[in-house]
Amino acid sequence: MNVGDVSWRLECHDELPSTSDYCLQKCRQGESSGLAVLALRQTRGRGSRGRQWQDAGQSLALSVLLDAGLAGSDSLGGWPFVASLAFFDGLAASVPQARARLMIKWPNDILLDGAKLGGILIERDGDHVVIGLGANLLAAPGLAQIGRAAASLSQCGDVPCVQNVAQAVLDRLSVWCRIWREQGFAPLRGAWLERAHPVGTPLVVAGGSTYEEGRFAGLEADGRLMLDTDTGMKTVTTGEILLAQGNA
Repeated sequence: MNVGDVSWRLECHDELPSTSDYCLQKCRQGESSGLAVLALRQTRGRGSRGRQWQDAGQSLALSVLLDAGLAGSDSLGGWPFVASLAFFDGLAASVPQARARLMIKWPNDILLDGAKLGGILIERDGDHVVIGLGANLLAAPGLAQIGRAAASLSQCGDVPCVQNVAQAVLDRLSVWCRIWREQGFAPLRGAWLERAHPVGTPLVVAGGSTYEEGRFAGLEADGRLMLDTDTGMKTVTTGEILLAQGNA
């Protein structure tokens, strides 16, 4: 299986502190693009905004190392969309009954019935990018552990072994990287919108001193979120996005 001209080299470990840290270490040791690392147990997984990823057991903990310029000059800005599309499609292919209940929350969280199922952490290291993908497969951490509702893929049906789920995600990552490289960002934007919270969804943008309420109004051509607020249309480049009707 190839991403452009790069073949996946999948390593499966019984336990790692962090699959992304492992990939970053390998990158600094000269490892080339195409490394994929799966841990059956992850003890110090990292989430976005400095959070720790809580592993409820038998979860997906997968990270990949790729050339940051693989898909073109705008590649870093597009990675959240490539990664979330591959993640969504890989999870849906693993448990087809889940597809209609899955949703992407800008830019790259995966929700099931409005509760967080999976998250993505993207880090740059020189000319490479490390994408970490974590999902609750058979169980989800409790509200007391993470302070928000969480979901597991098993709520939708029988879940294949974690290696097969990882392979499904890698397959889709290959496809979306190829589409991006050959056709640009526009088809990714369209596909992302089909899988994301609908236009009109109430959102809250929080981060630092920022707190903005509004309704999702789509994406700019470059992927920035458009928020329709009481004081006019605003574009969001970064920040934590909350669905206003819940705490996802």
